[in-house]
Amino acid sequence: MSVDTALTVGSAPRVERGQRSRVLRRLRRNPLAVASFTVLAVAVVVAVVAPWVAPYAPEHTDFSNTLAPPGTPGHLLGTDDLGRDVLSRIMLGARASLEVALLAVLTALLVGVPLGLVAGYFRGADSVISRVTDLLLAFPFLILAVGLAAIRGASLANAALAIGIAQIPGVIRVVRSDALRLKSLDFVAAAVVHGASDLWVLARHILPNATSVVLVQATVAIPAAILGEAVLSFLGLGIQPPSPSLGTMLANAQQFAARAPWAAVLPGVAIMVLALAFNVFGDSLRDALDPKASRR
Repeated sequence: MSVDTALTVGSAPRVERGQRSRVLRRLRRNPLAVASFTVLAVAVVVAVVAPWVAPYAPEHTDFSNTLAPPGTPGHLLGTDDLGRDVLSRIMLGARASLEVALLAVLTALLVGVPLGLVAGYFRGADSVISRVTDLLLAFPFLILAVGLAAIRGASLANAALAIGIAQIPGVIRVVRSDALRLKSLDFVAAAVVHGASDLWVLARHILPNATSVVLVQATVAIPAAILGEAVLSFLGLGIQPPSPSLGTMLANAQQFAARAPWAAVLPGVAIMVLALAFNVFGDSLRDALDPKASRR
C-alpha cells in the first residue's frame, strides 16, 4: 500500500481524534452543557454513595411522623404515609433509576450497534433487518416496554431488559443511517480497493467514525429509559417494594396528593431533573460534534 493510500485510508480516524479537543472546548464554552453535566455528575455521585450517606434505610418507618412535611426535624424532605424518609428514598430511587437506565441502554447498544452496522454495510442483510426494525418501531416505546415487562415479570433486571429491547430499533435506525453515509466516503472505498476485508472496514473505519452518533444516541436513550422505568414501576411492573423507586413513590403518593403533595411532587421533580439534564447534555453534545459547527 502506498503512502498516499495509507494517508487516505487513515485520514478519517485522525480527523476524529483531532476533533476531540475542539469538541471538549465547545462543550466547556456552552453554559447549558456545563450546567447539565454538573447536575448529572452530582446525581451520579449521590446515586453511588446513597447506601452509605442516606439519612435512613429506605424501609425504615417512623409511625410517629407519617406524612410529615418538608423541614420536619430529622426528615429534611418529609415522610410518606408509612413514615419513611422521602430524601433517603429519592436518593436510593434515583440510584435504581440510573441502574435500570444504564443497563437498558447498554443492552440496546450491544445489540443495536452491530445490527445497524450490518444493515448499513450489507445490502442483503439490510432488507431483513430494516423490515424487522420497522415492525418494532410501529409500536410506541412505552407500550412495547410494558408488554415485555408484563411477559417476563416485575423486577429491576426484567425492567432493564424490557426497556433495552424496546430501544434497540431506534439504535439500529440511527447507526444504519450513519453506516450508509460512511460507506460512501473515499477512505472506505480506498480500503476496499486495497483488499481490506468487510470485517476490517467495519471495525477499523466505520465503527470508530460512528462513535459520535452512538454517544449522542446513548444520551438520548438514557432519559427515555429513566422515564420508562418510572412508568413500569408506577404500574407495578418494575422495581418491587420495599425496594425504593421513583415510580413506586409516585404510585404510593397519588392517594395522598391532596394531603401531602410533597410525597408525589418531590419524586416527580427528581425524575424531571434527571431526564432534562440528560436531554440538555445530549443536545449540547450533538451540537459540539456537528462537523459544520466545528468549522466555525
